[in-house]
Amino acid sequence: MITREAALEFGLSFQNTYTERPFRDQNWQVVRERENKKIFLWIYERNGYVNLNVKADPEWRDFWRSAYESVQAGYHQNKEHWNTIILNGTVPDKDIKRMISESYNLVTYSPTKKIYEAVKQIPKGCVATYGQVAEMAGNPRMSRAVGNALHKNPDPEQIPCYRVVNSRGELSGAFAFGGKDVQKNLLEADGIEVVNGTVDLKKYGLTQRDNKLWKNKNLQQ
Repeated sequence: MITREAALEFGLSFQNTYTERPFRDQNWQVVRERENKKIFLWIYERNGYVNLNVKADPEWRDFWRSAYESVQAGYHQNKEHWNTIILNGTVPDKDIKRMISESYNLVTYSPTKKIYEAVKQIPKGCVATYGQVAEMAGNPRMSRAVGNALHKNPDPEQIPCYRVVNSRGELSGAFAFGGKDVQKNLLEADGIEVVNGTVDLKKYGLTQRDNKLWKNKNLQQ
């Protein structure tokens, strides 16, 4: 991949993407994700070579820079979050494509979407804690974000947030589901016993095995 055309074609192969030239200088071309308008690929020519700027996860940013001399800190961008790939033939196509793919994934990642997808995987007859949902969604530290996302649940019929309880198995307050005993009634309809506003996690809780199976599935997608 040493041409602008090849880089652009690959960038546009991702879902919901489009290209534009945002500056008067037509040398600069970008590829954006359509829904959030975020740029994940910059294409331009500099010093006789086509250059690509891609967003980089800090965990991989320095790896790529050390692996190839032609992968450098982002030109004209935040060097903590962007890398520049100089297309001089020294970086294999597979690694260029991988870096572009990683950039796309970074700008399209939505913690809230991941949370909703995780909640959908809680089977009937089981409950999961906020911490388990956070882990399933890819970040064990965002238990509070789980609560916020479920409070704004856009599709209760498809996203069974009533199956999420706290670390002690306790149900949410009446405000969370629009009335007293609503969550309790929904859980009991699933076959889950609720005693004094609490579910027995040993009996009904999502197991570590279930948790790991979902996490592995999630990482493979």
